[in-house]
Parts: sequence; structure tokens; C-alpha cells
Amino acid sequence: MNKLSKIRGIAFDLDGTLVDTALGLAQAMDQALYALELPTAGEDKVEKWIGNGADVLVQRALTWALKGEEPEADKCRIARKLFDTYYAETAEEGSFLFPEVANTLAVLAEKGLPMGLVTNKPTPFVLPMLERLGIAQYFKVIIGGDDVENKKPHPEALHKVMEQLNLSADELLFVGDSRNDILAAQAAGCPSIGLTYGYNYGESIELSQPDFVFDHFDDLLPALGLSNKEHQESEHE
Repeated sequence: MNKLSKIRGIAFDLDGTLVDTALGLAQAMDQALYALELPTAGEDKVEKWIGNGADVLVQRALTWALKGEEPEADKCRIARKLFDTYYAETAEEGSFLFPEVANTLAVLAEKGLPMGLVTNKPTPFVLPMLERLGIAQYFKVIIGGDDVENKKPHPEALHKVMEQLNLSADELLFVGDSRNDILAAQAAGCPSIGLTYGYNYGESIELSQPDFVFDHFDDLLPALGLSNKEHQESEHE
């Protein structure tokens, strides 16, 4: 895999890549809709709206609840405030690490690969979630949706990661689950890995043409010439 031979650092998306957040997001969104006396959507629908940040999630939910009618700006602002309030309550119980994430990040850290996190999620929710799930210590750079002027698919956040980790574009690998992630990597000139299990608006990640497509998070290790065997043995000593 020639494109991975120069990799000196890795950046990851959050929702749908490291953490299954659909349940918590759906619960908060449905509570906000209910408070506005609008129909609730359910997890399956909300999952397809995830990926562009909370403002877009709220707008998509309102547009659906209003049967395609564009929501007024005031209603969007009210719904966003409600969503934030409810998500502060639902995020903890409604967010789970995907399989092999913790172990894989531990191996990458042991091998000395610096890691960054790039998410469109509102910044105040990011670090508490990472800490609660026990993976915050792995990231040298954390960039949330409020830390940039332009969210993914714009490459701004990846440029910030490259700057802070002192890496060139071909040295930073970006791993994500949606077309926003792959488009951001392509715009930044970074190699990309698309994961098939996350949230991608109901479409195949292959359509976005990432450099590599993996079904499992720990497929990342052999792709980089690494093994988790040593880590597993050290855990059992």
C-alpha cells in the first residue's frame, strides 16, 4: 500500500468512526422535536442526518418534521438550544465505542504515531465524551466543529492538524465513515480510509472513492504494517 508507506500521523473522525453516537443524538433530537410539538423521527432517520454538525442535523430534522417545508431561522435557533440541552443528558448513555477502537488506538499510541481528532460535533461535547469513553489521552490534537470557520468537507480542520503535528499532507492519514470525511481528505491532499459501518446518509462509502475501504476498525493495523498481538500479550502479563 504505497500511499500508506509515508504515514507519520493519523487523524480520525468521531461520530460513526470511533463512537456510535446515533442513539444519544436521536434521543436528543426527538426530545427537541417533541418539545416543539412536532413529530419525532426515530434513530434510523436521525442516523442518516448525522455528519455535518448540530446546526445541519437540526435543520434536516425540522425540514422532515415540517414535511419538506424550510424551517424559519428562529425555529432553528430554538430547536438547536433544545437539542443541546437534551444532548447534554443523552450523550453519556447513548454513546458507545465501536468494536476494537480502544485496543487499536492503544497499539497506535504504543508505536508512537501521533493522532488527531477532527469532528463537526459541537466542541463542548467532544472532550467530555472522549474522557468518558477512556480514549482522550490518545489525541494530541482535538478539533471540534466550533474550532474552525469551515466544517468538513472543507479541509480547514485537517490543515490545522497537519500544522500542529508538523506533518505534510502525504504524511497524515484521515480515517472516517462519511463522504464529508473523504472529501475533506481529498481537498487537503491526505490519503484516506473509509469505514463501511458508520453513518453515511444511507449510501456506500465506496462512492466517495477513499483510497482504502475497511469493514473493521482494526483493519487499520495490518494496513500500516502493525500487529495488535504484542499489545494483547502485554495486557495479559
